[in-house]
Amino acid sequence: MEKFYLEKPSLKRKEEALEYINEFLENKSEIHGVSGLNNYMDNYENWLKFIEENWNREVSDTLVPSHTYFFIRKNDNKIIGMIDIRLALNETLRKYGGNIGYSIRPTERRKGYNKINLYMALKVCNENGLEKVMLDCDKTNLGSANTIKSLGGSLTKEEYNNESKTVMQDYWINVKESLLKNAKYEEYISIN
Repeated sequence: MEKFYLEKPSLKRKEEALEYINEFLENKSEIHGVSGLNNYMDNYENWLKFIEENWNREVSDTLVPSHTYFFIRKNDNKIIGMIDIRLALNETLRKYGGNIGYSIRPTERRKGYNKINLYMALKVCNENGLEKVMLDCDKTNLGSANTIKSLGGSLTKEEYNNESKTVMQDYWINVKESLLKNAKYEEYISIN
């Protein structure tokens, strides 16, 4: 059975992290849930500083405290996905982004991995005292919508977003309720 764990990004994963982003670019796939790593391709070290600063950041109009993780498959020690957990919402994130952003590399999609990734993110949310979290996705991104709904996401809003130029759907998840109902994912979690 495959096992997974969340790992805080570090310098030792630099080449793998850049390769992860390059896979999205090569596949012409949208990049989400990477805490802006795609904007730091020439300076991974500065990205590490940025996400470290985000760990305990004060809420502002542009930034909130957030925890970013690599989603690692233990069997081959490979970055399969990423998750960005925003511990607060400002007005911008209430309109677009929500509490959790995630991604799975294009060559590893449609294997159920993102459900495990989101479940593990909800565990982090619970540890940080978040009772309900907001996630959003493009209405045409059926994979993401199905992942959110499978972990208890309830659709609360659907509207056109000028920033993304798409119809966005907002979902809310009750964290404790989801963790209880989806405890089956515990068997996939490894203590790295």
